[in-house]
Amino acid sequence: MKTKILITVKTYPSISTKYKELVCTAGFTDKGKWIRIYPVQFRKLDYSTQYKKYDWIELDLEKNSSDFRPESFRTTNPDRITICGHVGTDHNWAERKRLVLGKVYYNLSELIAEAKDKKQMTSLAVFKPKKIIDFVCEDTERDWPRDKKEIFSQMNIFEKAGDELKIVKKLPYKFSYVFQDIQGIKSKMMIEDWETGQLYWRMLEKHTGDEKKAWNDVKKKYLEDFAKTKDLYFFLGTTKEHHFVAKNPFIIIGTFHPAVELQTSLDLL
Repeated sequence: MKTKILITVKTYPSISTKYKELVCTAGFTDKGKWIRIYPVQFRKLDYSTQYKKYDWIELDLEKNSSDFRPESFRTTNPDRITICGHVGTDHNWAERKRLVLGKVYYNLSELIAEAKDKKQMTSLAVFKPKKIIDFVCEDTERDWPRDKKEIFSQMNIFEKAGDELKIVKKLPYKFSYVFQDIQGIKSKMMIEDWETGQLYWRMLEKHTGDEKKAWNDVKKKYLEDFAKTKDLYFFLGTTKEHHFVAKNPFIIIGTFHPAVELQTSLDLL
């Protein structure tokens, strides 16, 4: 079916045995329904169809039969993705808010219960943290495992020499928010937004390879800017393999951060 989607999520690329490289893309229909588009070999798309966040795209979708999560669909024709508009930030993100904030969760326990309920299996959500406590950066493996690197060294029968993708750089750190929900329950949740990784690489270049300065700039952006000066929401998503087995199967797959609106009461005038 031909479907129109407002793209709000693109995760940092991961390496896949079957597809080499995958990006989890998600967004909203014009009726405010979440849809996950997976798998997407984003960097192999024609440049004219490499959509940005808050682009409207049209594409042929069908339910992904290999994924039980109700929001998961796959494109049947990745070569026929059309970018047909963009939603900007006019009037403090007014149109984005209308499209994105139709249903917001405040209680993380309730959301997790919905995910584990086999009649609902909610796997994508907008979540509003009550309080941001910290943004942390932790060491992780600095390079892809050998078996994943070997996947990239094998040329597909449909590829021509020179057309192969270069393996995406492995982030040497993982980034997480520490926050409280409306019940005061404290959680730590990893963020896998493509923009977070790109920000790190830009700051690393800016600081000529000084990793500490680079991740301090990432922390400053997410803790000092987003958490303290913006009206911050999380886009949350589950991973298929952890959906039913992890205590909390959600990770942060994106942020939504319009400026805080100052409301003036007529009674005070």
